[in-house]
Amino acid sequence: MTSQIEIQLGKKGLTKEFLEDLKKRFEKPGIKNIKISVLRSARESKQDVKKYAEEIVDFLGNKFTYRTIGFSIFVLKMRKAQR
Repeated sequence: MTSQIEIQLGKKGLTKEFLEDLKKRFEKPGIKNIKISVLRSARESKQDVKKYAEEIVDFLGNKFTYRTIGFSIFVLKMRKAQR
């Protein structure tokens, strides 16, 4: 059973603790995607959301990809590393 976890990115932005927590959540079996809602206090525009998404995927490594829809980031874990 795969389930989607939803977390929020708040006014502190991307902290080391947030990134480490995200990494730990992906280590659990069955977790393949996480939805991150970027709160108003953490962004000014959709460009900020894209910037956060790129930083998250850079931190997690090449087995991860993302998709942004509105002010949400969907981080997906792939089976094989992306180029």
